[in-house]
Amino acid sequence: QVHLVESGGGLVQPGGSLRVSCAASGFTFSRSLMRWYRQPPGKGREFAASISPTSSSTNYADSVKGRFTISRDNGKNTVYLHLENLKPEDTAVYYCNYFDYGKATNYWGQGTQVTVSS
Repeated sequence: QVHLVESGGGLVQPGGSLRVSCAASGFTFSRSLMRWYRQPPGKGREFAASISPTSSSTNYADSVKGRFTISRDNGKNTVYLHLENLKPEDTAVYYCNYFDYGKATNYWGQGTQVTVSS
């Protein structure tokens, strides 16, 4: 049974930084591509970043490139998203994502709220 549990969200001032985490279980994390998405208030869910199983490859949405860093610790079955130089438009619920290609099934955590405001 796949479980994804995000944590680390909160209120931060513009220009500040924050790290959100996602603890995963129920699948072979060390062999799995992991993604972060976000959903701003009143908008749809959008891709933020992804990381390959060995961390050899990362990808970012243009809107976060250069400010966000995705990383993972396979020993802890955890994926992180470090958010820097935050802007009010980064305000969103941040979701961890795992796609099971064998079952063609998307799995999501419950999300963690990040609010950027002075």
